[in-house]
Amino acid sequence: MVQKKKKIVVSVTGASGSIYAKVLLDKLMLLSDQVQDVAVVMSDNAKDVWKFELQNESYKDYPFTFYSKNDFMAPFASGSANYEAMIVVPASMGTLARIAHGVSSDLTTRAADVILKERRKLIMVTRETPLSTIHINNMQLVTQAGGIICPASPSFYSLPQSFEDLAATVVDRVLSLCDIHVDSFKWGE
Repeated sequence: MVQKKKKIVVSVTGASGSIYAKVLLDKLMLLSDQVQDVAVVMSDNAKDVWKFELQNESYKDYPFTFYSKNDFMAPFASGSANYEAMIVVPASMGTLARIAHGVSSDLTTRAADVILKERRKLIMVTRETPLSTIHINNMQLVTQAGGIICPASPSFYSLPQSFEDLAATVVDRVLSLCDIHVDSFKWGE
């Protein structure tokens, strides 16, 4: 059976952890056999954090369509565009809070609202420690609404050799949650 190619929204917020977004975008470039479209939205803080943490502006080099953080005319701002999944990576606690409470103040929060109301996959790669009760309650609200909280907690049993390998342990899990097959380390193999 041929699997339908996916349309995916990637939102990059200003939380620390730009490497997770980079590794995700790198992998999505290689998955054209499973992915039809990747739409990207980045906050201003996300661009600043990327430049600081990764020491480059390579986010400008990806072949995906990038949308302004306030572009409510982006196709994925409506359920009729049929994007199957949205990945918020890294997800700041502020973005989590706005999504949890239905505050559609920018394209990221509007798209997440659409994904949730259409009962599609919203995966939030949260990046914060320690967590306050407010963070935990917001995670619970998003989970109860159908979203998936996937903390940026890398695994070590694959014996990663670089930061990219380490980040890939989270990214591969995220892609798997989107029903996208990636060859990655599996426990017990």
